[in-house]
Amino acid sequence: MHWPRHPVERRRAFIPPFCPRRSCVQHRGAARRGFRFRHHGTYKTRRRGAIPRFICLTCRRSFSRQSFATSYYLKRPELLAPIAAGLVGGSAHRQIARSIHCAPSTVTRQSARLGRHCLLLLARGLRHIESGVDEPIVIDHFETFEFTQDFPFGVATAVGANSWFVYALDPAPHRRTGTRTRAQRERLRSRPRRAFRGGYYGSTRRLVNTMLPLAAVGGPLNLVGDGHPAYARIARHPQWAQRLRLQSHPNPKRGPRGSARSAEARARDQAMFPVDLLHMLLRHSLAHHRRETIAFGRRLNALMERLFVAAVWRNFVKLRSERKPEPVTPAMRIGLTDRPWNWRRVLSQRIFPYRETTPPVWQELYARSWDNPLLRHNTRHDSILAY
Repeated sequence: MHWPRHPVERRRAFIPPFCPRRSCVQHRGAARRGFRFRHHGTYKTRRRGAIPRFICLTCRRSFSRQSFATSYYLKRPELLAPIAAGLVGGSAHRQIARSIHCAPSTVTRQSARLGRHCLLLLARGLRHIESGVDEPIVIDHFETFEFTQDFPFGVATAVGANSWFVYALDPAPHRRTGTRTRAQRERLRSRPRRAFRGGYYGSTRRLVNTMLPLAAVGGPLNLVGDGHPAYARIARHPQWAQRLRLQSHPNPKRGPRGSARSAEARARDQAMFPVDLLHMLLRHSLAHHRRETIAFGRRLNALMERLFVAAVWRNFVKLRSERKPEPVTPAMRIGLTDRPWNWRRVLSQRIFPYRETTPPVWQELYARSWDNPLLRHNTRHDSILAY
């Protein structure tokens, strides 16, 4: 996957590849003769110096080089990389704000921008997998909650069995499980209802629809699961029965305390290790997903945005195994990149949502259209020029 190493805002000789306005016909693809534009002077800022401007000769509207940068419309662009590193480093928003000397609300807004950018970057990476996925895909649901433990949801995660590449994420809101006191049951009945969107089965179905186009030509998609009923139901469905191969490893019953693990337990742990390792990294590296925390997320949209940041960090930045001397990332194992990335390279270029092919649920998460009924205001991301 071709991706620039240096940020757009620091390039002297910059040529716009297309019109950044989505209403222009030159936005999705340039004409046969290439994108037709002309220079339209410059403007100066204290942080970036002289910034060139251009005019699209098709829609006759102007834009600048900053329209193609991830720091577009930011007063403090130097905060993006430290915030991204802090989010996957176990820090909460207020801790990051104290470290980089800014307001906590700034960290919250920029984490949402980072999540949208990483969502589109992951979608572009999936589009550039040329030979198809030729490895089994390990799937499991990562359990967390939004705003309150009365609103739990799982996140369907698809991880490569050999590369450990995180291919897709999909939320699965569901009802609260486990034993509850009488007061908890009364409180739960008084809570407003929220949309489950199919629960575990719906998220698994959407995940399979995202992964099927990536399967090797002429071959089925091999899935490895932990025996969840939703996975078996998907594998038996006539729509996918001929295109899926499910290998199930149910969680065995625990023996007496201190007893050795059974052969079934060892086989299950070995088969599910890539996704179990990812879930342990998420618990360890993200402050809002720890078992005991006061940094829990308020909205499902925000939680998913931070999970996409963690997925890009896992795929492109973090080494596949830090215990082995070989400096290889999961993205290198599947041929997407030739070297490990840093956050500067991840943020080197803006990605436009209307130029990328994303699953429908990812488009909804990008627009922040999953509402929490407990909140008075559910902010949307529907501005025409916003990023």
